[in-house]
Amino acid sequence: MFAIARSELIQIFRNRLVLVSGFIMPVAVGAFFVYRHEVFGELASLGYIAAVVACTVGAFGLYTSLVTTLASRRQNLFLKRLRSTAAGDAGILVGLALPATVLALVQAVGMLIVLGAVAGGPSNPVVVAVAVVATFAMMLGLGLATAGLTNSPEHAQVTTLPVSLGVIAVASWVGIAGTESLTLLKRLLPGGAATELIVGAWNGGVAVGESLLLLAPTLAWVFVALTLAARMFRWEPRR
Repeated sequence: MFAIARSELIQIFRNRLVLVSGFIMPVAVGAFFVYRHEVFGELASLGYIAAVVACTVGAFGLYTSLVTTLASRRQNLFLKRLRSTAAGDAGILVGLALPATVLALVQAVGMLIVLGAVAGGPSNPVVVAVAVVATFAMMLGLGLATAGLTNSPEHAQVTTLPVSLGVIAVASWVGIAGTESLTLLKRLLPGGAATELIVGAWNGGVAVGESLLLLAPTLAWVFVALTLAARMFRWEPRR
């Protein structure tokens, strides 16, 4: 597993498409939000900025790069060759997903630390951390499911757009408008409950019971995504 992860990490830095879409883009967007935190803070709150940063990194740094990577490895038959080794299916997928996951977490944590340093830290950093991890778990599951529908790395630029842009749009909607109206809809959409949780934990005022309640929709999406991934993921090139 770790040998696969090490090899995949090297390939990530050699692949310009993954490097730009998965790392340069989310860092640039996140840095812009942090740099302009006073403007966006007046529009919504610092919690909104934290949520958008986390969702942007999760959507592009993790989800898009994972789908592109898996589609590429399937297309060149690398996935098929790996299955002939001693590594199990779970170990192969973990090894391929680990570099993108770690790099995305480093990006998100780094930008949130900078945001806290320049504008003020979260009221409940533990809840923020749990919400970010839950969001990334959801994006991992959705990435595995989407990879099953993606024929090539180029095709991934199309198949990943609905989820990646949708999650960011939901985060912006919930972060700016709140959940006073259409509460159930906003919480059930992917990223909605996680955004509400991050906003509340950063700005203050989220109780333990409410935190557990807001985690439920995101964890439900993790279950749905992994169920879809188990049905749709393919190891050999799609015809």
